[in-house]
Amino acid sequence: MFDLDLWREIFQSISKNKLRTLLSGGTVIFAIMLFAILFGLANGLQNTFNEGMGGDAENTMFIRSGRTAKAGRGNQVGRRIQFDNELLSTLKNEFKDDIEFITARVNKNVTASYKGEKNNYSLRAVNPDHQFIEKSELISGRFINQRDLNQSTKVIVIGRLVKEDLFKTSKVLGEYIDLNNIQYKVVGVYQDIGDDNEERIIYMPLTTAQRIYGNNDFIDQINLTYNLDMGLDNAIALGRTIEDRIKKIFNVEPSDQRAVRLDNRASDASQINQFNSVLAILVLIIGSGTLIAGIVGISNIMIFIVKERTKEIGIRKALGARPSSIQAIILIESVLITSVSGYVGLVLGIGILEAYGPSLDKYFITDPSVSTSLVAMATFALIVAGFIAAYVPAKRASRIKPIIALRDE
Repeated sequence: MFDLDLWREIFQSISKNKLRTLLSGGTVIFAIMLFAILFGLANGLQNTFNEGMGGDAENTMFIRSGRTAKAGRGNQVGRRIQFDNELLSTLKNEFKDDIEFITARVNKNVTASYKGEKNNYSLRAVNPDHQFIEKSELISGRFINQRDLNQSTKVIVIGRLVKEDLFKTSKVLGEYIDLNNIQYKVVGVYQDIGDDNEERIIYMPLTTAQRIYGNNDFIDQINLTYNLDMGLDNAIALGRTIEDRIKKIFNVEPSDQRAVRLDNRASDASQINQFNSVLAILVLIIGSGTLIAGIVGISNIMIFIVKERTKEIGIRKALGARPSSIQAIILIESVLITSVSGYVGLVLGIGILEAYGPSLDKYFITDPSVSTSLVAMATFALIVAGFIAAYVPAKRASRIKPIIALRDE
């Protein structure tokens, strides 16, 4: 049952002892605020590393060719390694159980023009799987399909920013863009979750570019994604196996690091996971230390508060107050101060992160934020600590005989 007199007494006690309230509440505010800021900065660092993965699928491997750095197997140093369609087919067939999507890529620079508008763009000739590897999201139309590949059709898919550069009207699909004096039909418009530069790229079927720009089956790069079910360790091992297989096909020395270069996101993800784990442990240790310091501070203050109120407790007992009512006043006051102070600390911590978060990009901290539930749990821990810290001395004080309590100075 709600006891109005009890709450009136509690608020009167708080208002009459402003310094005492400020000391106990300030300890909680500082602990929770520091806890929120600390975890927010840690999350910001993690966001920076995760964004470094870009807009590509997290399980991606990029395979590029180079020149041999070592002589061996009857070949000279500096020999150019040239990927082709046969290599793509070999990898697709031999590793079909481990590969999710795979695409070749041919890179060109083109001048695009449409009704008087003209600009220079990067051109990527790809397979249909490329859409899922790059995480390209279609705004309208479609992406390159297998029919385009089989028939070497003159169709293109343009980025959102290419559309904004060349087209002044909303009509895009079905229009023809001139690329280096050759007309191509626009069949789709995409956006990329990576960065704006990815939206200034034009895609066309791989076979179309090979026929028009080289009349060969050469490719510049092979990208693929592995099945996520295999895990990071197996994915790293798969990358080494694929690299060794390509070196064997082109008679490259196994120790040659320049002829075939494979960038495996699994290795990057493993390093990021290790960094995040170490960072989480450090933040947990520091955060726990902050909460423990807050708990110790509350405990010391509550012991002092109860000691200070010994004479008051003696008067209450002399007037007939029960020990339970004395304990209730002290405990409720402690929980109230801790709860309100914890909320204030939470608001201040989140407010500081939101106010200064955007300016922390230059320190490699991206979008620092903290889970409200996490800080709420930390606040609850302090509330429990405050309750326990108040309960022990309050119970002891409620058992003191009135005559002894009244003699306390």
